[in-house]
Amino acid sequence: MIADFESFKIELSLSKVEICRELYRQNTDMIRIKKEAVAVKNLVRIIDSTLRLTHEKGFHAMSLRDLCADSGFSIGGLYAYIKSKEDLIYLIQSHGFLLTRRTMLAYTQDIVSPRDKLRAAVKAHVYLSELMQPWFYFSFMEVKSLPSKQKKEAIAVELEIESIIRDIITEGIEAGVFRQVNAQLLASLCKAMMQDWYLKRRKYNNQGTNVTQYAEFVGDILENYLIVPS
Repeated sequence: MIADFESFKIELSLSKVEICRELYRQNTDMIRIKKEAVAVKNLVRIIDSTLRLTHEKGFHAMSLRDLCADSGFSIGGLYAYIKSKEDLIYLIQSHGFLLTRRTMLAYTQDIVSPRDKLRAAVKAHVYLSELMQPWFYFSFMEVKSLPSKQKKEAIAVELEIESIIRDIITEGIEAGVFRQVNAQLLASLCKAMMQDWYLKRRKYNNQGTNVTQYAEFVGDILENYLIVPS
């Protein structure tokens, strides 16, 4: 179970480094740096800087020179990791996909109760999107203009998140904990509610709603709809 947002934040910081280590090991043909520790540290810098710039000015308006200025790399130093914005898209999307998939599974797979598992899934996704808001926003807003391969992968991850929610709901229905509903439709609606947090976060901030309150509220809505009256 997710204890609280602060604990999640610490664990995610460690996860981001591990994901970058995995990216490095998978792409040694593209990344020319031989020292793993150096490469991993710099991949974190490149990805964080790209997401920050994308949030400020849009990915297509951002140049590799902008990225160098923000991240502190020279053009030559950056070229040791990527050769083009297409390479950069690949790294950004791969990092986000791996982190999202790993986080959702890590926080749900060992929970027995469908009720607790559904709340954990919602919290994991909303908390992750709070900490990775620029990536989630990028993935949602830029998907139409991504290269075909990355576009298909982005859609696949969206569907995978829905399928995790759907399977938990189905599990609860079969266990008699949740009432009979259209699990796929409810999972899609749940995904839309979770998306609203990172797409319209300013609105909720203006309302004085924090990330924990929002995650709990979405969980309450689902539970009130699903739980079979005793």
